[in-house]
Amino acid sequence: MQDRPLLISAVLEHAARNHGGAKIVSARPDGTLVRHTWPQVAARAAQLAHALAARGVQPGERIATLAWNEHRHLEVYYGVSSMGAVLHTVNPRLFPDQIAFILKDAADTHLFVDPTLMKGAEALADRLPETLRTIVVMGIEADIPADCPLRGRFEVVAQESLIEGRPGRYDWPELDERSASSLCYTSGTTGDPKGVLYSHRSTVLHAMSVVSPDVFNLASVDVVMPVVPMFHVNAWGVPYAAAIAGSSLVLPGPKLDPASLHRLIEEERVTRSAGVPTIWTALLQWLRADPARRFARPPKLAVGGTALPTPVNAGFLKEYGVEILHAWGMTECSPVGTTGARMPQNADWDADRFVEYSRKQGKPLFGVEIRVRDGEGKDIAHDGVAFGELEVRGPWIASQYFNRPGDPAFTADGWFRTGDVVTLDEFGSMEIVDRAKDVIKSGGEWISSITLENVIMGHPAVQQAAVIGIHHSKWDERPLLLVVPKPGTSPTEADILAYFDGKVARWWMPDQVEFVDSLPLTATGKLWKAELKQKYRDRSAG
Repeated sequence: MQDRPLLISAVLEHAARNHGGAKIVSARPDGTLVRHTWPQVAARAAQLAHALAARGVQPGERIATLAWNEHRHLEVYYGVSSMGAVLHTVNPRLFPDQIAFILKDAADTHLFVDPTLMKGAEALADRLPETLRTIVVMGIEADIPADCPLRGRFEVVAQESLIEGRPGRYDWPELDERSASSLCYTSGTTGDPKGVLYSHRSTVLHAMSVVSPDVFNLASVDVVMPVVPMFHVNAWGVPYAAAIAGSSLVLPGPKLDPASLHRLIEEERVTRSAGVPTIWTALLQWLRADPARRFARPPKLAVGGTALPTPVNAGFLKEYGVEILHAWGMTECSPVGTTGARMPQNADWDADRFVEYSRKQGKPLFGVEIRVRDGEGKDIAHDGVAFGELEVRGPWIASQYFNRPGDPAFTADGWFRTGDVVTLDEFGSMEIVDRAKDVIKSGGEWISSITLENVIMGHPAVQQAAVIGIHHSKWDERPLLLVVPKPGTSPTEADILAYFDGKVARWWMPDQVEFVDSLPLTATGKLWKAELKQKYRDRSAG
């Protein structure tokens, strides 16, 4: 058989050659839309590659971005990786110290910055690495501030000026498919962020799997809107998967409020979208606020990052006809590792029964192997009760961290220790019980904070909730429940605790309930448990 390398340039050329009818729609901050096609994206990516090559960019060189989901970011995605350099997407929501650390650790030479994020980049001026030569503002010359403090130390140029006049074709090199294509860092909520360096091979294999029916099920007639940011694990592989399938892409830009997302879904006839639970929870609450808000063609949604509360899943399905696929993944897994698609064993279950079951993160994709071991290193029983730490391996799973050989997250026999505590049921379907660092250890037994959060999210007066362990003199730890009430409601502690009756074991019930105005979120939209633990470190339950 012929042996052809799996390269990102091949993905781009396939989409440009065979799917010219698909659209690439990009939302600007003011709500106006810019439209391109895959051939146009390929031409502009080629122009960018020519410009970078003319500036001496070499294979393996890291090119960073601080950007949202928009067409110029997509062009950098393909142009940088296809020429043999490494795309390094940086999360602009991280703290400035973390961004500075990441840029230095990666030794980036160019930084592409969205115009709306220039103030943040300018604030980092004194902490940018010595390796950095050029700041590229992702727009036109007018988008560069007249008094930009980055000028002088760095070349500052607009992306449109950079590519102007460059050829729209590039003789993409036939790279080693195992060479690096992109670099993403973990969110670093418990220490310095860690880099994960993906290869062309791992990225293409992951994207091919994401296209498949039990994952995102993409076809050339689909219109896909990745709400998950392109700076977060390559938007779960959607920019590559859409090109492989020939799907259209809708890139929502920086405005991810429910009204903006709903408008794009309706006007662009989005068929599939992917995002974290906080995005879909906010959208459901916004829809419910006005009976006139509906979907003309309900899209299919995918959710990951943390567990989606079952009441949110049920609300979308029963009230709006929207199906949600629960998936699990991590930066170290490219990221998708499992999905909760229907199986022969539950194909005939009614909607209510399946929605309840679909709180689980499901079964591994082909190529991903999982094992779950208890505290003694033994494989757990597949009974949905026993739990242990999840370990994974596969062709798109990291084997070590960038610049950090020997990290204990990787076992001697080649598995990645995820830090997730999970159960496996009789079908082999996985359910995340908690993060190993967040599980509450009470009297020698474990309490799942995620389970408590999912249960209380069904309470009609609860908008957001978080559970953390606090000190107890007898039981070591007990659960503290923090609740953000819905506007216009005034639940009491007794109301909240009564809701748990019959839904969890009595000894799991929170000892204390505290009502708060808001809860801290990480840079990727997850509950920031580390911040809450720090805030309540002196609280005692008895």
